[in-house]
Amino acid sequence: MTNQKTALVTGAGSGIGRAVALALLAAGFRVALAGRRQAELERTASGAEGMLVAPADVTNPESVRALFERVQESFGRLDVLFNNAGKNAPAVPMEDLSFEQWNSVVAVNLTGAFLCAQEAIRMMKAQRPIGGRIINNGSISAHVPRPYSAPYTATKHAITGLTKCISLDGRAHHIACGQIDIGNAATEMTERMTAGVPQANGTMAVEPRMDVRHVADAVVYMAGLPLDANVQFMTVMATAMPFIGRG
Repeated sequence: MTNQKTALVTGAGSGIGRAVALALLAAGFRVALAGRRQAELERTASGAEGMLVAPADVTNPESVRALFERVQESFGRLDVLFNNAGKNAPAVPMEDLSFEQWNSVVAVNLTGAFLCAQEAIRMMKAQRPIGGRIINNGSISAHVPRPYSAPYTATKHAITGLTKCISLDGRAHHIACGQIDIGNAATEMTERMTAGVPQANGTMAVEPRMDVRHVADAVVYMAGLPLDANVQFMTVMATAMPFIGRG
């Protein structure tokens, strides 16, 4: 049996998820790639050994259960879950959001993270050696909102509560849980910031971004700690972005 650790990354088909998955692989992990778009997952895994392409819908309990069964069958255990899958809603006044738009964000960002954590905990409690680590992608929106971001901000604040509950409930089972709050990593999702995004004072402003590899390096550090040490919360952000003092 190999001593190589195994990680599962959700939202691994693009952006932060892709960067983290590749960094974990480079750090010696076997990596399962989860996401809805198989073609994009295969792009992440292209030319790399030690990666499992495992399409899944994190909002669907049966799909999540099948995902973790595949990880169990392929790797035999799970050492790290990076709960990264996420989505946003249109930046419109709160009263103009539809119920469907609200529900869609909650389903992916919060319910999806819960369902994956639930399956990870079951697996980590049953395996030998017991235990593992869950890392939740919180975002700086877990602290302060952007204008017109009620669904995203509400779910990211909720992720902080989920992180604390996993930390508490997992403690007796050698399950560590931490949260990384990311600000303006250079991915397709933040490309719009180079043209200007709405600010709290009603103006538009271009916001600085940082290389996504700094996020990946931070997650690899968190993932590589022994289970008797934990990064509970970490913020990694572009230094000059308008976060401190926002509002």
